Amino acid sequence: MSYTLEQFCADCSATLKKDDTHTGRQRIKGLLEKLLAERDFIAKYCGPDAAPGVTTLYRDPATGVNVLSHIYDKPRVSPPHDHGESWAIYGQAIAYTDMTDWQLTGTNADRERPDVRPSRSYRLFPGMAGTYDDGKIHAIDYPAGARFIRVTGTDLDTIKRRSYTAVQAQAAE
Repeated sequence: MSYTLEQFCADCSATLKKDDTHTGRQRIKGLLEKLLAERDFIAKYCGPDAAPGVTTLYRDPATGVNVLSHIYDKPRVSPPHDHGESWAIYGQAIAYTDMTDWQLTGTNADRERPDVRPSRSYRLFPGMAGTYDDGKIHAIDYPAGARFIRVTGTDLDTIKRRSYTAVQAQAAE
């Protein structure tokens, strides 16, 4: 029996009602990876006929969770950013996305765009997901044709988020 978008959304809601912490979000990450293994889901929401851009697939009025498809024909590198008081889980459907975690440098924290340095990088391949808790700074880089699903704790268009200024790590002497 296949796992559907409707089942995933119901499972997300039930999980968050019991445990809206990092542990609960890790469970949702696992559920998203299960959903990304479903060929019918990928074909319908991320396949060649999927609408380009960002599409809201589901918004839960009880928990605020949003499930969005991201369909891109052109490559993009985002600046380091956070999702404010929300969390996000990225799940790769087609191609790949390079994810970079960032940390504050400790200087210029009071500026509109504080300085950050990369702390970890990894690549999401189809079927893989990555979790970013509230306020975690990250950046994404994907090629033309990349397609992914993003699950967020709220509608990100309704909250304050920040961008940051990337600085290169200094070479060891």
